[in-house]
Amino acid sequence: MSEELTGVLQAVRQRVEPTDAERERLDRAATEVIDRAEAALEEQGIDGDVMLVGSTARNTWIAGDRDVDVFVRFPPDTERQRLESVGLEIGHAVLPDDHEEYAEHPYVVGEVDGYDVDLVPCYDVEDATAIQSAVDRTPFHTEYLRTRLDDDLADDVRLCKAFLKGIGVYGSDLRTRGFSGYLTELLVLEHDGFRSLIEAAAEWHPPVRFDPETHGTATFDDELVVIDPTDPERNVAAALSTANLARFQHYARELLAEPRGSLFDPSEPEPLDPVAVRAAFDERGTTPVALTFETPALVEDDLYPQLEKSLDGVGGLLDRHGFDVLRSAAFADERAVLLFELEVAQRPAIERHVGPPVHVREHADGFYEKYADTDVYGPFVSDDRYVVERERAYRTAAELLESDALFDVALGTDVESALKTDHTVLIGPAVGTLAETFGRELAGYLDPKP
Repeated sequence: MSEELTGVLQAVRQRVEPTDAERERLDRAATEVIDRAEAALEEQGIDGDVMLVGSTARNTWIAGDRDVDVFVRFPPDTERQRLESVGLEIGHAVLPDDHEEYAEHPYVVGEVDGYDVDLVPCYDVEDATAIQSAVDRTPFHTEYLRTRLDDDLADDVRLCKAFLKGIGVYGSDLRTRGFSGYLTELLVLEHDGFRSLIEAAAEWHPPVRFDPETHGTATFDDELVVIDPTDPERNVAAALSTANLARFQHYARELLAEPRGSLFDPSEPEPLDPVAVRAAFDERGTTPVALTFETPALVEDDLYPQLEKSLDGVGGLLDRHGFDVLRSAAFADERAVLLFELEVAQRPAIERHVGPPVHVREHADGFYEKYADTDVYGPFVSDDRYVVERERAYRTAAELLESDALFDVALGTDVESALKTDHTVLIGPAVGTLAETFGRELAGYLDPKP
């Protein structure tokens, strides 16, 4: 089996390593961007510099990758407003067919020679503990790894990135909540290679902690902790979800038990059509219900945390009213969807409401008097408590979700606004219409993998 794994890793390594021609083309594109940015910086009279960062600077990019990250570093005493405005001016001067995006502050994205280029302004601070914006750390990450990753380790980083992409856990954005490139590089460096990392990960018992520079002071509650060697107060793995850490462990064991190149190839399910979606839920014997609404105009890192918060809030509402959520999911395109799969489709006309013990006189008297002359069954005594059986407010999930109770739960701020503006409740067979936009997502939902 060890020889089989070696053969698989060698084959994947050859496939993911950029060719000499690719390297030359990327170098030309990066040099062109840097030269333009340096000229624009000089024209602005800024005493700063320009730096290639990220995987292209660290020689850990995968064949076929088309991303180039260039940072324009400003003196640390530059006013924030000036950094942002001049940074955008430089970006617009450097990149053709550009547009602005926003992280902690705005930056410019464009294309040069077929490469997607991010041109990001940052502060040229003395060290990563003195950052004035989150992106200020990135140059220190690049310098730290560039001096420690030799060609063999860089090859193993590429292997690891391909593996993480293949199993769907690469990317630290708040939609994916997986492994960032920097985290991947640090883990490979810490374990002196991809294979030893996989062998170790298969045996991890979270929480797991790594401290490359033995800083040793900060504590974190995360399941995986990798202390940033350039900033001891930061866990590089903070964005990684518990589920994605578990997926990494599962597929590490899969790779060791049954080595195969397919684990390094991203795959998406074939989209389902509405008929197939309806048939799948019918076979499961559950009732799907979905809230759909116009997707708020937010970047993904703002949108998906709000969708997750709203999913939890509405799911809790359904559970409290006895509809028993089996599983849920959120999707977003032009419209967003909060999908819930219910074990219970309809509740009885009445519900049981248990009051205080009879011997707790003050509270018991209040409960009894509240219901004594109302149209309920009871009050009567069950064990030592007063009980009534009263009319249920919502007999179906649709009634509940179409009521104002929807807005009594914790929702993302922008999601709540969108729901108040307009939303649609789909239940049962009507959920199948979502396949017209979300056929692939529903296919993944209805055939889940680790």
